[in-house]
Amino acid sequence: NHTVGSGFVLLGFSDHSSLQSLCFTVFLVIYLMVLTGNSLIALITVVDSSLHSPMHFFLRNLSFLEICYTSVTLPKMLVGFLMEDGRISFLGCAAQLYFLVLLGSIECLLLAAMAYDRYIAICDPLHYTLIMSRGLCIRLVVGSWMVVVPVQVGQTYQVFTLPFCESRGLHHFFCDVPPLLELACADTFWNQVMLYTIILVFAILPFSLIVISYIKIIGVILKIPSVLGRHKAFSTCSSHLGVVTLFYGSATVVYLKRRSRDSADTDKYLALFYTIVTPMFNPVIYSLRNKEVRSALKR
Repeated sequence: NHTVGSGFVLLGFSDHSSLQSLCFTVFLVIYLMVLTGNSLIALITVVDSSLHSPMHFFLRNLSFLEICYTSVTLPKMLVGFLMEDGRISFLGCAAQLYFLVLLGSIECLLLAAMAYDRYIAICDPLHYTLIMSRGLCIRLVVGSWMVVVPVQVGQTYQVFTLPFCESRGLHHFFCDVPPLLELACADTFWNQVMLYTIILVFAILPFSLIVISYIKIIGVILKIPSVLGRHKAFSTCSSHLGVVTLFYGSATVVYLKRRSRDSADTDKYLALFYTIVTPMFNPVIYSLRNKEVRSALKR
């Protein structure tokens, strides 16, 4: 009853077969918006000298991550809608899982680094340029990649060395750890342990640092005597706070609640938020809420 290397079938939204053409059009438009918006943000933060601050350095890396993140899932989804075929090879599924969890983990660490940047900017503005040097920013980004890459290689290897049962239908629109473990014909206890350990280290811990940073930031903002000053200080954080809420809100529900057959559809729709909706809204959030980005876009 075991199959090895025969691939999987991404069931995705196959239960809405009459809407395949509409889904293809909608997700194609979303993908083009993600590519255009994030590429534009990355471009202007490189060519415009007024956007060479640490905050915009992190924003550029976030935009690059979002382009890669959506490119791992959306093209395969579009092919599935167009051809009405959700088949994916064993190696293709492994590659998709690896890059998805890799980029997702790095995004969590990057959002924490951006929160630290905002904390220093508001709570210790006199030492901001000294603390948030270009060298520190580069080390934070490069260090995130160096820490996450070997860990996710290990997790991907651990998942895909499991024996999989004859049923190959994944109740998802991309290869992810929880639906893959449901197809395993073996004890997945240690896989579950590793999954939740990785979530703890690369998701919950960075989120805790973000929360602590914003508690301190809010404490400092409330001490500012003028309403205009408080509004100006908070406006520098609101874009980042919006992205964190969108990304973590949906991802937390999907990975930390108990998964069941009944919740599979709900998990798929929630996954759309942190894999597709958040990357689509990132450029909008940062361009509309950031006066410097708006000015650079006009120029």
